[in-house]
Formats: sequence, C-alpha cells, structure tokens
Amino acid sequence: MTSVLEMNDVVVRRGARNIVDNISWTVNDDERWVILGPNGAGKTTLLQIADTMMFPTTGTVDVLGERLGKTDVFQIRPFIGFASTALARRIPADETVLNVVLTAAYSVLGRWNEQYEPIDERRAMRVLAEWKLDGLADRVFGTLSDGERKRVQVARAVMTDPELLLLDEPTASLDLGAREELLQLLTGYAQAPSTPAMIMVTHHVEEIPVGFTHVMLVREGRAVAQGPLRETLTRENLAETFGFPIAVVEHRGRWVARAEAPIFA
Repeated sequence: MTSVLEMNDVVVRRGARNIVDNISWTVNDDERWVILGPNGAGKTTLLQIADTMMFPTTGTVDVLGERLGKTDVFQIRPFIGFASTALARRIPADETVLNVVLTAAYSVLGRWNEQYEPIDERRAMRVLAEWKLDGLADRVFGTLSDGERKRVQVARAVMTDPELLLLDEPTASLDLGAREELLQLLTGYAQAPSTPAMIMVTHHVEEIPVGFTHVMLVREGRAVAQGPLRETLTRENLAETFGFPIAVVEHRGRWVARAEAPIFA
C-alpha cells in the first residue's frame, strides 16, 4: 500500500475566509474516495490541490511522493487524470472525439502540431471502446449529448494510465439513463484491480459508484468525517454535513438518502 496523496493541516485562505480549513487526509493507491458535501464546502478546491493546480496557504501536501512547493509540478501532472466540466468548456467544440482523447498524451486540449505514434492512436481507440465511445471517434465534440461529453471527459482522463484519477461531479446535469450508464462504467472501472487511486466529488450519495471504498464529508471547508464508506456514511454524519436529519440506506452497493422529517415544521 502506497500513499498517492497526503495532506497535513492544510488551509486555503481567501481574504478572511478559510475555504479549506485544517484538513489532514491520506489517500492510498488501492482506495477510491468520494468527497461529499454542500455547495461551497471546499470539495473542488481539494481536487484542485490534488491536481497540483492550487497550493495551500499553510500546511503540506505530497502528491505521488512529491512535496508541493519543492518539486516541479509539470513533472507530476502527466501522472494525474482529471475530468471536470470546467476543463470540458476549454475543449474546442470542433475537435473530434478521437483527438480530444488522443491529445491527453501531450496534455493539450486541441490538436496542433504534435506527432503521435500508431501506439497512441491504438491506445486512444481502446479507451474509447472501454467507455462505449468507439462509434463516436469521428464525431465533433460540440455535437455530443451531455452524457457522451461526460464519458469523453473520463476517457481523456484515463488515456495516459494515470496513477491518480480525479473526477469533479462526473454525473452532474445528466438525465437518469445517462447517469446510470456512466455510473455502471465507473463501477466496472473502480472494481478493476489495475485501476489507480480515485477521488470523485459529488453532491449526492446516489451518484457514488459501486466499488468506491472511502468517503470524506466536508462542510464549510472542514472535514466532518472521513474513512471507510460503510462506517462513515451515517445519518449522524450526513446530518452534521448538510444541516438537517437525513436517513441513508445502502442496497447492493448503491446508496439512497432522504430527509428523515420535513425540513420545515
């Protein structure tokens, strides 16, 4: 078991407010974490730190064995896969699906003057097939449905065989069918023995794929609770995280949460 991410007493301060407040957290290479909490809790900021795109105000962060602030992050980033809606907005709308995934090899978002080997194209096509996108290889990214775009984002993130995979709300805005299709694919990926450490941000327990092992619950930049999923995702911890009583039930590895009583008496 090897640590791929370690945060110690991390604070991220913006003005007079701590958007991440004294968080210590370790992610090992065989773990799949979900970060759960309300809007503004600091979830995406934690992912940005893990992606080396943001540095803490105080505290220490080690990513893939390298200390932020004491290493060249451009040497680390090729080993981190990252998928987010913000990143997808920067993908040229007229780029083909194949090129969106292929250009991950150079960490660029549009085909330019890079030279790719046949092995790169074979790898890209294999990844597209794994995420049920091989039939869309020649389609233009801007013409895809929301569900197809989300799968392309994930396929791009895994293209380079990362050692750490970060997913920022991968099922947000999807309809029921598209959400369940992506969760099914993420479940298969999370359960594969060769899969890297994964961290996924979501607002909803229903969006936690089967195969995820740990959870961190955050509120106002602080960790309410963190640890193994079944031990940590409790009604007490969810109530503290979201501010009102929530019942939570697991069924065959999937989770459902509902308010225990009317929010307004």
